[in-house]
Amino acid sequence: MDVSLFDVIGPIMIGPSSSHTAGAARLGRVARTIIDAPFNHVSFGLHGSFGQTYQGHGTDRALLAGVLGLAEDDERLADAFSLAKKANLTYSFEEIELDGVHENSVKMVFTLTDGSTRCIVGSSLGGGRILITSIDGFPTEFTAQSSTLVIRQPDVPGIISDITAILALNSINIAVMKVSRNAKGGEACCIIETDSPLTANLVAQLKALPKLLQVQAINL
Repeated sequence: MDVSLFDVIGPIMIGPSSSHTAGAARLGRVARTIIDAPFNHVSFGLHGSFGQTYQGHGTDRALLAGVLGLAEDDERLADAFSLAKKANLTYSFEEIELDGVHENSVKMVFTLTDGSTRCIVGSSLGGGRILITSIDGFPTEFTAQSSTLVIRQPDVPGIISDITAILALNSINIAVMKVSRNAKGGEACCIIETDSPLTANLVAQLKALPKLLQVQAINL
């Protein structure tokens, strides 16, 4: 069995558990990056072990700290409740049941300042590692361990080739690509993991494509 040193000793972090604290904080921070819009409320639906032990393990503080933008090794993680109050961010926690996910999973529903909502589902796999399994109902499977593009676009021919052409012009190699859609000719979500960081100039070039609805780069 292959076991890495990172799996044994875990990440640099604040908190008692790499899965319930460090992974939870990272889930919140990645979700915040994906949303990339002002929000004033987050509802956390906690599944499995997350729901059963979140208060004792500090999972609630860690998730909240993450959506506030704090890293898993930030000493302010324990002060997440007071920091949320200062930021005028309201929140709620409840136990829920999710199908086909890891026992340490959370459904985060962000209420944006314009009244709309966004939903991210993810799991903490241990050792600070995470897996984002759903974005606004689109199935996804990425860990955010490498630079990742999250792109929303109409489900029409030619868009994927336009995206990959820009990546090629910028010498960006695609490691993994996953595309899903809500209906034929409807809306699609494209997840692209790359071998090198995603620059602001690259993102600007992608956003200049006329049909793309959202382009978000994750470099964590």
